[in-house]
Amino acid sequence: MKNTFKFLFIFMLSILASGQKVNAQTQNNYFQKSNDSIQNGGIKVIPITTPKGTFKVWTKSIGSNPKIKLLLLNGGPGATHEYFECFENFLPAEGIEIIYYDQLGCGNSDNPNDVAIWDLSRYVEEVEQVRKALNLDSSNFYLLGHSWGGILAMEYALKYQHNMKGLIISNMMSSCPEYGKYADDVLAKQMNPKVLAELKKIEAAKDFSNPRYMELLLPNFYEKHILRFPSKDWPEPVNRSFAKMNQSLYVSMQGPSEFGISGKLELWDRKADLKNITIPTLVIGAKYDTMDPKHMEEMSKLVQNGTFLFCPKGSHMDFYDDQKVYFGGLIPFLKK
Repeated sequence: MKNTFKFLFIFMLSILASGQKVNAQTQNNYFQKSNDSIQNGGIKVIPITTPKGTFKVWTKSIGSNPKIKLLLLNGGPGATHEYFECFENFLPAEGIEIIYYDQLGCGNSDNPNDVAIWDLSRYVEEVEQVRKALNLDSSNFYLLGHSWGGILAMEYALKYQHNMKGLIISNMMSSCPEYGKYADDVLAKQMNPKVLAELKKIEAAKDFSNPRYMELLLPNFYEKHILRFPSKDWPEPVNRSFAKMNQSLYVSMQGPSEFGISGKLELWDRKADLKNITIPTLVIGAKYDTMDPKHMEEMSKLVQNGTFLFCPKGSHMDFYDDQKVYFGGLIPFLKK
C-alpha cells in the first residue's frame, strides 16, 4: 500500500512538472523572435492594391501562436488600433497572438484622402490582402471586428469564411436600419428632452462643428453609451485613438450624426444572410451599448455556430467598462 501511494505521489508530481514545462515552453515560443534579420517589434507594413493605386497599411503582431492569431478591426470608421491596447493586459498571458491593424485611412497607414476608396467591398478585399500577407488561414485565423469593424468582419466572413477559424462580432448589429430605429426609439428617449431637442436643432442646421454639439453629447450620450466613465477619466489609448479619427472616412461611411447612420452604410443590412456563416462565431453585446443587445443575441442564434456574450455593466467599449466579463468570455472562445 505504501508503495502504491508513493507511486501515485511521484506520478502526480511528474504530471505537474510536465504541465509546467509545457506552459513554460508555450510562453517561450510566444515571445520568440521573428526570422527577420532585424527585429522591429512585430511590425509589418503591407502594400494594398486598390482601384486608385497601391497604398501601404500598418500591422503589428504581439506574440506568436501558430494556432490562435487574432486580427483586430477597429471601429469608427476612421479610428485606430490604439484603443485595443487594453487587450495586452489579458491575451498575451494566455498565449494568444494579437495582430493590430490600421485600416487604410486610419492611424499609421496611408491616407489616400479619396472618398471613393471609403467603400465597404473594397475594405473586404483589403482585409483579404492583409490575411495573405500575414500567412493567416483556417487553422489559426480569428477575426474580431468592433463597431464598424464588426460590419467589416461580417462582410468578410460572408465572402471568405473558408479562410477563417473563428469570428468575433463585438458591439455591432447586423442591420443599420434597425440600429437607426434603436437609436430613435430607445436611446433618444432615454435622454433629457431638452438636451435632445437642442441636439436635434444643431443637427437640423447641420452645424456639427458647433462646440455645443460635443458639449452636449459627452455627458448625455458618450459617457452613458460609448464608455461609461467620466470623459476626463477615459483611458489614454481611447483618447489617443479618437484624437486621430479620420473625419472624412467617418462622415462618408457613418454620417455626421451620432443618432443612427446616414452615410454610405445607411441601408446596409445582412441580418438575413447570417444563416450562411458556419464558422464558430462569438457575438458580444452590452446592456448600455449604442447597439441593441437583444438584436445581437438574436444574431448569435442566426449564425449556424454562434455564442452570445452579454456584458451587464458594459457599453459600446465594454472591453474597458466591463473587462472581467468581456475577456472572461473572449479568452475561452479563442482557446476552445
